[in-house]
Amino acid sequence: MNQSLLNALETAEMNAEPIDREAALMVLRCHRNDLPRVMAAASAQKQRFGHAGVALCSIINARSGACPENCAFCAQSAHHSCTVESYPLIGAGRITAARELASRRPISHFGIVTSGPGLDDEDLDTILEALGSSGGGAAWCASLGALSTQQLFRLREAGLRRFHHNLETSRRFFPQICTTHTFDDRLATIRAAHRVGLEVCSGGIIGMGETLEDRVDLALTLAREKVASIPINFLIPVPGTRLENMPVLPPLDMIRTIAMFRLTNPSAEIRVCAGRTHLRDLQSLIFSAGASGMMIGDLLTVAGRNPEDDLQMLADLELLDEN
Repeated sequence: MNQSLLNALETAEMNAEPIDREAALMVLRCHRNDLPRVMAAASAQKQRFGHAGVALCSIINARSGACPENCAFCAQSAHHSCTVESYPLIGAGRITAARELASRRPISHFGIVTSGPGLDDEDLDTILEALGSSGGGAAWCASLGALSTQQLFRLREAGLRRFHHNLETSRRFFPQICTTHTFDDRLATIRAAHRVGLEVCSGGIIGMGETLEDRVDLALTLAREKVASIPINFLIPVPGTRLENMPVLPPLDMIRTIAMFRLTNPSAEIRVCAGRTHLRDLQSLIFSAGASGMMIGDLLTVAGRNPEDDLQMLADLELLDEN
């Protein structure tokens, strides 16, 4: 094994600390024969920082399509010619009913997701009504675009616990993915959510044409921002988007990526979300590579894996017993 990488892993384990940028790049470049040692280090850090079980989440696409942003990967962008259903924000009753149904499964968070750059007053009131009218169940999460500090504060006061806002990729590569807003715009929203006392869920999409250095830069930025949960998505090339012809990442590169995010962010939840099915028969390896959670059920515009298959996989791994 690469001695420099081995030394970095041993130091990180001994001192309960993250690996640095150089070691993170070595993880992404490591030979398949070295992956078991890398995964062991990632798994050890996951255990050390209290993520032995599995944290599941589900979402509802509460407002779909017609988004004026030009994100290269997104089927809901008005700049693309995708056949995606478009509809305004659904009512508060439908949102709470969806949460109640999703909470029959062992999920920890239920996310309200809306397309578009943010919320107007009417739509914000609908979300606030949903948050305030529900009883027990999964904790509320929401992905509602770039909101003001006042809007975020009102959401927290109504019962929101976690706000989701992906950085998507590195600062360097971001202009290749989106030009209708900036990387700094996204950082500002994350910091505003933190200021009002919300947990922050923020990650990105891997496999959009970025370099290995970009992947590490994203991971290190999330570490500096001290986000609570990092969703790792692997690009699903949707026909009609600018990235429709992008090749899917090989499964072992996905495993290396998960391990790198764990080793650079040892205290965060690492959740594997969109694109998990690209792993095919290797899906269960995400937990050995450092993942502490995953999204189950349908995604925003594409179907997810059958939730019962996911729950059976977790039962076979005896992970549900640790929750």
